[in-house]
Amino acid sequence: MQLDLLQGTLDMLILKALSWGPNHGFGVARWIEERTKDALTVEEGSLYPALHRMTRRGWLTAQWGVSENNRRARYYRLSGLGRSQLLQETKAWRHFSDVVGLVMSADPAPGYEGGRRK
Repeated sequence: MQLDLLQGTLDMLILKALSWGPNHGFGVARWIEERTKDALTVEEGSLYPALHRMTRRGWLTAQWGVSENNRRARYYRLSGLGRSQLLQETKAWRHFSDVVGLVMSADPAPGYEGGRRK
């Protein structure tokens, strides 16, 4: 099942991918796809603007290098500020996930099914 990214989660996923080490944009997208068993696909039109925005914010540093297929590629690395941001976003995501889990695990009131009285 293909899932759409919730708004605001792409930055967190990119930060997490780069916490494993420097990578180029295609490598970041591939890392996310592999970790989600292809449930999430990061399109170039979303990925590269996010990488540039995060670099401007100081969360990432970037430098040119050569990829594994001998092509010129821009490699991104998490900065200290980026590591702090990842910690904040991870904490917020866990809290969000916990509270949504509370709602989704709630049983309906007796006599109600699907929001309607039986």
